Amino acid sequence: MRRQIVFATRQREELVDITGEVQQLVHDSGIRDGLVAVYAQGATAAIMVQENWDDSVQQDVVQLLQKLIPRGIWLHDAQDGNGDAHLKAGLVGPSESIPLIDGKLGLSRWQNIFFCEFDGPRAERRVICTILSA
Repeated sequence: MRRQIVFATRQREELVDITGEVQQLVHDSGIRDGLVAVYAQGATAAIMVQENWDDSVQQDVVQLLQKLIPRGIWLHDAQDGNGDAHLKAGLVGPSESIPLIDGKLGLSRWQNIFFCEFDGPRAERRVICTILSA
């Protein structure tokens, strides 16, 4: 089964928690055991599994990437000013695979699935979820 999650982002760089939407797709699929592949469409976005306890970890991720890959110094910036966003998305990666266990995402208590926006805000972002049965 394959479904899309479509949403808007609000900031140039942010992590958006999509765990609830992914879990709802898993529930709707009726698949109890297997795998869900979560894929961010777009060359300036990524998917990350990260701590969900509070926003500090997500803010730390954004700040770390801003320090490692600063804005405005890359060759691609001459094209459309988002060279850093492409590099950040490539470093984090476009997808994650999460096991399905008894109809639920096999995440720990402290893990959630985040869409990583590196070139927002965007009126529309898409995440493709492919749910496979074991």
